[in-house]
Amino acid sequence: MAIFNQPFLSGGFPSMNRAAGAIGGWVELGRTTLGSVGDTITVSSLSDKRYYMVLVNGLPSGNIDGHFRLNGDTGTNYAYRESTDGAADATATSQTIGLINPAFGADDTFGVGYLANRSANEKLAIFHGIRRNTAGAATAPSRRESVSKHAQTSNPISSFTYQNLNSGDFASGSETVVLGWDPADTHTNNFWQELASVTGDGTSTTLSSGTFTAKKYIWAQAYLETTTGNQYSAIRVGNSSLDSGSNYAIRYNINGGADGSGGSQAQMSIQTSSTSQFVNIFAINNASNEKLFSTHTVYQNTAGAANAPNRNEIVGKWANTSNQFNIMGMIQTGGGNYSSASFLKVWGAD
Repeated sequence: MAIFNQPFLSGGFPSMNRAAGAIGGWVELGRTTLGSVGDTITVSSLSDKRYYMVLVNGLPSGNIDGHFRLNGDTGTNYAYRESTDGAADATATSQTIGLINPAFGADDTFGVGYLANRSANEKLAIFHGIRRNTAGAATAPSRRESVSKHAQTSNPISSFTYQNLNSGDFASGSETVVLGWDPADTHTNNFWQELASVTGDGTSTTLSSGTFTAKKYIWAQAYLETTTGNQYSAIRVGNSSLDSGSNYAIRYNINGGADGSGGSQAQMSIQTSSTSQFVNIFAINNASNEKLFSTHTVYQNTAGAANAPNRNEIVGKWANTSNQFNIMGMIQTGGGNYSSASFLKVWGAD
């Protein structure tokens, strides 16, 4: 999956320094926002693109359980593999749905997915979903990582449905957004617009974006390297200034082990490393809802190909229901400052 704003542009690898209007980034193909309660959120008449990125935000009216269907197909043509909160994988075949968010509950949910779309091949999907759990910073959110396939080899994807299979409904304001990318694209109306880009200077333990224009959907990436000592980095956000209060909760998994969690935290930690880290972050940033974050991190570990890197999967929330966040920062508490090789980039869209 491509994780840059301008993935796989013609002529080589993506550049993170391309202007926001550069040719061929992710373009919005369609979105549906509910104006009243309902069990389905369908985005139809999709252009035929090689790859799709899907953003789903389920708000509860009673208990919800988010899944997906393609092209309106309700037959037993789906199969999936999933893990919830770090438990052992579960599989299901000949299903009528594919998987997105963690199941059950009257909780806000947020999911980010990627789908490969080639007419003659089964359609493959990767989703990372997060569920708020009990409101407030004292309770960690839940997470699900899932892969699904739609065993259809005759047509491209033309519609995507976010489907509730629980007893309640999606509330008004729930939304599905479908983005597309194709190597032949020449548009300049990219969905993701750069909001901030900063680098370290070797003199500070904070790498702050500064204030930016708040957006509903946030995508951020950071490369983190310290001048000396171990790196213990964490994410903070806020409205005008970084919030250092006990207003965060996280669930994390390191190298596929058992999940850990923490509530009433002063930041969303991304764990300790003595080497450089690369971090990829998605967030849903509704003013009146707790802010949900899905984060993946790779740590260099000992240099050289003889040593495998480490990985960390984190979901978090900022328990603020009054404001959108318009500033993001990486906080280093392990000794040393962020080096000049470190950077933080933030993109956003409404």
